[in-house]
Amino acid sequence: ANEANHIKRDTPVMVVLGNPPYSVGSSNKGEWIQNLIADYKKDLNEKKLNLDDDYIKFIRYGEYFIEKNGEGILAYISNNSFIDGVTHRQMRKHLLETFDKVYILDLHGNAKKKETAPDGSTDQNVFDIMQGVSINIFIKTGTKKTTDLGEVFHFDILGKRGIKYSHLFKKHFLSIPWNKVNFQGPEYFFVSKNYEIYEHYSNGIKLNQLFLKYSSGVETQRDATSIAFSEKELLELLKVIKEYEIEDIRKILQLGKDGRDWKISTAKDDLIKNSHNVIRFNYRPFDVRNAIYTGNSKGIMAYPKHEISKLYIPPNIGIVFERTSPKEPFTNIFITDSILDCHLIGTAHCKSFNSPLYLYFETNEQQSFEDNKRTPNLKPEIVKQIAKKIGLTYTPEKEETVNTFAPIDILDYIYAVLHSPSYREKYKDFLKIDFPRVPYPKDQQTFWQLVKLGSELRQIHLLESPTVERYITTYPQDGDNTINRRITKKDFEIHDNNFETGRVRINDTQYFDNVPKIAWEFYIGGYQPAQKWLKDRKGRTLTFEDILHYQKIIVALFETDRIMTQIDKIKFIDT
Repeated sequence: ANEANHIKRDTPVMVVLGNPPYSVGSSNKGEWIQNLIADYKKDLNEKKLNLDDDYIKFIRYGEYFIEKNGEGILAYISNNSFIDGVTHRQMRKHLLETFDKVYILDLHGNAKKKETAPDGSTDQNVFDIMQGVSINIFIKTGTKKTTDLGEVFHFDILGKRGIKYSHLFKKHFLSIPWNKVNFQGPEYFFVSKNYEIYEHYSNGIKLNQLFLKYSSGVETQRDATSIAFSEKELLELLKVIKEYEIEDIRKILQLGKDGRDWKISTAKDDLIKNSHNVIRFNYRPFDVRNAIYTGNSKGIMAYPKHEISKLYIPPNIGIVFERTSPKEPFTNIFITDSILDCHLIGTAHCKSFNSPLYLYFETNEQQSFEDNKRTPNLKPEIVKQIAKKIGLTYTPEKEETVNTFAPIDILDYIYAVLHSPSYREKYKDFLKIDFPRVPYPKDQQTFWQLVKLGSELRQIHLLESPTVERYITTYPQDGDNTINRRITKKDFEIHDNNFETGRVRINDTQYFDNVPKIAWEFYIGGYQPAQKWLKDRKGRTLTFEDILHYQKIIVALFETDRIMTQIDKIKFIDT
């Protein structure tokens, strides 16, 4: 080890190669590497960075030695998130400043993206991991001017693992038909993008910049201690936590070991010492449950995000979105009228953000609110631009006054745009890498057309619209109403010649009939609600209200598809 360190310290390093570890929770926190990695974080102005992964530190480590030597090659097979990740833009720029040429052999394989090969076959990872990978070759000759940026070359290999192995075994570096990437700042993507349409897209309204306040949803870290299907079950849960000893609680609720930010002891103290409420909790799309809520961090919930969550205690509506949407097509948009889970529309790997429409101001120390003491959660300068575009007067509350528009109209406009299949397809490369954007309204007529359809969608998704009670399904068989199986795609049985509808079995004798296939397969974020809602209730007996609720979900999903088609008939996208 001493001899190796001597070589690395005193001898010119010409080549650094390998397969560095991938670890978001890096334990390599030495001052030297932390100072180096700071170059990748400079001027990012981000709330949260994901640049402390070990593989990123090892890229910076290798870059340091090649830069110190003045020439050489850095070659790694690594996590490929840095090639187009939005928070990696300074990292890419720094690499372009250091190296003359960057070659990215993109092996894909990201399980979250669910990509497919050009022939339609499944895309597999070359390793047994979830994260996509790439072979990255960075070359420094010492001849490039320090003020110039290097060149980037990219090539994709998608498909099954065997195909990728064969390609890597047979191909020579020089025989690969590399595609030169025409990158642009400030993103400096290492993959090709259509910058002509990106210019149109980037001039739109970015959701996290439109709202004065936004946050990810609640992170309980132990759903089993704070969330239940019914208020009765929740109160029983509350009794267990309050009255039993810690190890008994662990055993009864099957909790496993405590974590860093959630412990049985602190959860118990939170409930005993602080006031708490039973609240409506938006857990998954169309799945509203009950939750115990105190608002205290690292208590019964690890991160209740009280600054934003409390704004749903009085009447409010919020739009739900995500920063990244790796799966195509884009579906990561929803609505809420209550406190929500951080994975409402995402998966374990993606957090759902939300922006309430109004900010309420507390009137006393008990955190009570008055309805008339609220203000729109919208940036005035952006609202002024919208008003100018459409020639209407903005009012902070909805009015019947002619030629006025209100915050709810802006929300409905956004909701409609982000449900446009054409918009999702045209800007798919950009919707998946950062907070979504929507264009400023073209004119007053287009604005109101989209507002009308967005309003319909909003009310349907909140199950407030009378439309959802016009059931299109039946539940024809008597029985115990117990879901005695793990619901899978096989439980959808097609029974007409056009493959348009089928029945969804919950046990051997009972089923929901005439379920449209489009509703059964419909995605919102990372979930298919028609399937997810049933899967989460395995072993439970459905109540009469549950049966009606599920049929409302089917109507809502079917109507969403219909309204999305209507939205696409409105010509609001720049060509």
